[in-house]
Amino acid sequence: MKLGFIGTGKISSSVITGICNSKILFNQIIISPRNKFIAKKLQKKFKKIIIAKNNQEIINSCNWIFLAVTPSVGEKIIKELKFKSNQTIISFISTITLAQLKTAIKVKAKIVRAIPLPPISLKKGPVPICPPNKKVKEFFNKIGTTVEINNEKSSINFWSTSGMMAPFYELLRVMTDWLVKKGIKKNNAQKYITSLFLALSEDAAVNSKKDLKYLVKISQTPKGLNEQAVKELTKLGFYKNLKKTLNSIYKRLDK
Repeated sequence: MKLGFIGTGKISSSVITGICNSKILFNQIIISPRNKFIAKKLQKKFKKIIIAKNNQEIINSCNWIFLAVTPSVGEKIIKELKFKSNQTIISFISTITLAQLKTAIKVKAKIVRAIPLPPISLKKGPVPICPPNKKVKEFFNKIGTTVEINNEKSSINFWSTSGMMAPFYELLRVMTDWLVKKGIKKNNAQKYITSLFLALSEDAAVNSKKDLKYLVKISQTPKGLNEQAVKELTKLGFYKNLKKTLNSIYKRLDK
């Protein structure tokens, strides 16, 4: 099987890294030359990577095509490309719907939308897919955890929450900078904060079958530091504004 990636940004690089470090069987991964720096870096790191001359060459050569460009680029280039009906096309594009993809692609290929995030390079993290597809599910289960979604409308909820990735890293950055200003060396500050949140995330995952209110409750003690933090952030509207942001992202996606 030959895999083709149209778009060589952060997500493509992460997915390709996860694939190459997994037990997925493939002959080659053919990638677009759009981002030369990332493309050459991947080719240097992994033996089975080939950089195509153009996007059509990728489609002509591959069984599975991954669309990993920005929405604006996707709207311009997809309709100009000639796909094959026996191909599986997996789109990482957030704001282009299945109906729009079908219209642009023209042929009756299998089309699936997926939402991988950068930790997939570590073979970790959820990958929502829509519509359900057995082969695509098995594929992503080898580099993450596939979540099948029957209704595309429902997938918008997952796309919306994926927009919280950068805010999460910003939270870590702000806390790290705060420690640095208090006299802590940056390396130690960043190591502490990232390790702390890694441990918290792993603890949450282990307890994923329990209501998250349980973790919120047991992490607080009466008049303790965590109780103070939750109360003050709630009073400041932190969590309320978080929901507002999610609703705003949802409205953008729900066209």
